[in-house]
Amino acid sequence: MLAASAPIVFVFIWSTGWVVAKYAMPYADPLTFLFVRYVVAALLLGGLIAVARARLPQNRAEWFHAVFSGVFLHALYLGGVWWAIARGVPAGISALIAALQPLITLVLATALKTERPGAIQMAGILLGFMGVLGVVWPKLAPDAMAGAAALGPQITLNALAMVSVVIGTLYQKRYLVGHDLRSVAALQYVGAALATLPLALLLEPMRFEPVTETWLALAWSVLVLSIGAIMLMLWMIRRGAVSKLASLIYLVPPVVALQAYAMFGETLMPVQILFMGVTALGVYLANRK
Repeated sequence: MLAASAPIVFVFIWSTGWVVAKYAMPYADPLTFLFVRYVVAALLLGGLIAVARARLPQNRAEWFHAVFSGVFLHALYLGGVWWAIARGVPAGISALIAALQPLITLVLATALKTERPGAIQMAGILLGFMGVLGVVWPKLAPDAMAGAAALGPQITLNALAMVSVVIGTLYQKRYLVGHDLRSVAALQYVGAALATLPLALLLEPMRFEPVTETWLALAWSVLVLSIGAIMLMLWMIRRGAVSKLASLIYLVPPVVALQAYAMFGETLMPVQILFMGVTALGVYLANRK
């Protein structure tokens, strides 16, 4: 039951990260908010580990792998995406960059010989990207595309952030399979916090307004995204191929579009709905057994 429902739950939860980012940014600097999020998540998971007496890493190498992977999976990935959006990168362009993740994961996994994808899986990943492009394209208004030319450094950072999560996922699959997921997640947030704090001190005034909106965004980010979604992701990495897991990211932009339509009244064109079906077909083919 969990194996069947986990991908659906993961995609829905992961897609809310875009909404949370938009909701929190007027009240907190992005890196500062993420630092607080990592610290709170690590503390909560640490308490859970103590109560459940979960197994911790057994040697220095295992501790290092867990902490180091958090730098890629969280600090560089989320930090890069949030900072780029806060500096003006349109959400549609950011979502399109994120849609490259499955393609790069497939290329790297094949090059490193950690996976051998079949023709149907490769076709599904390519079809999924075409579907995402069709969903996002109407949102890439001419003025947004024209403004993107002046956002070269921010867009580059957004792309590097996407690459970092690919590296982190492959690293997780290589070195951390078989470890207790609670312990791994907690140590990953420790690594993310340690990497994010110097950047926040250097680049931001560390603004964090203690208003209702900030606390609500933090609560959702920690409990639902940092703990719920990440635990699901780590569990799915352990059970399956990382390129198949990465293909689920294709479903995020369509779900975000539906959420924006329901919550903010944004337009949803018939062609976008059509390409949502194309995306779903691509993800299905990429994950066929």
